[in-house]
Amino acid sequence: MHSFFLRICTLSLLLVSLAACSSLAPKIETPRLAIVSVSMTSGDIFSQNFLVRLNVQNPNDRELPVKGIDYKLFLQGDSFAEGMSNAPFVVPALGEKEFDLTVRTNFVSSVGRLLTRLNGKNTVEYVLEGKVLTDLGMIKKIPFQESGTVTLGTK
Repeated sequence: MHSFFLRICTLSLLLVSLAACSSLAPKIETPRLAIVSVSMTSGDIFSQNFLVRLNVQNPNDRELPVKGIDYKLFLQGDSFAEGMSNAPFVVPALGEKEFDLTVRTNFVSSVGRLLTRLNGKNTVEYVLEGKVLTDLGMIKKIPFQESGTVTLGTK
């Protein structure tokens, strides 16, 4: 009987400890990402390079150390590019930061379909989804999905 009571007390203490640890984990709101611009920097019939300028807004009251962004970019409803940025940066608490992604596409799968849907316009609808990879201890990945419109340009 004494052994059973000791096990119950130990198990209860363990459960209370786990609950306390989870309440100590930081509460992080999802950062907001918006595409500022998309510009073709170079290209030929087989592949194109684009510079995608992103703005990251941090709604949290603590800085957000970003290790990278794992992303998928859709333009006009079609998959345009995907990849991962590995350039770390820090978004200040309740602040924002802009950074550039270099995106490589191929004409057949991305740009060709996009051009047929533009109909003479240079403004496109986008969906950007993925995960912000952080250096926040227990929180390593923050999923996001954003949409909007952006003007295409050349650089």
